[in-house]
Amino acid sequence: MPSMTKARRQQLLELAPVAHLATVGPDGLPELVPICFALLDDTIWTAIDQKPKRTQELRRLENIRREPRVRILIDRYDDDWSQLWWIRLQGEASIVVARAQPIEALCQKYPPYGLDPPTGAVIEIKITAWSSWSAS
Repeated sequence: MPSMTKARRQQLLELAPVAHLATVGPDGLPELVPICFALLDDTIWTAIDQKPKRTQELRRLENIRREPRVRILIDRYDDDWSQLWWIRLQGEASIVVARAQPIEALCQKYPPYGLDPPTGAVIEIKITAWSSWSAS
């Protein structure tokens, strides 16, 4: 299986529209949620936005406070299987207060955020390990 160079991984991450964040739930099982994200250096940033939710205090935040080790999966599916790829990241997550640069990066990547920037918690995920695969 072909793996990717760091430059290729970063290029794909910058273009990928969605990732899946896995946190550890209170029962020890993984909990997955799709996220919007931005890559700055070797850190993934995501924020809690204003889309309709029951609360801004989401389970992913509770999970991160209890167990900061997380995984992220970003992938591309295509019926042309020569276009398939995935990138899996392992990291240490934290909920941060300082957020101007990550919010700006999210607003640049996602046009709806440019119109209505996220106002909830910001999650910083410092990447500790990468793995990847590409069909070509």
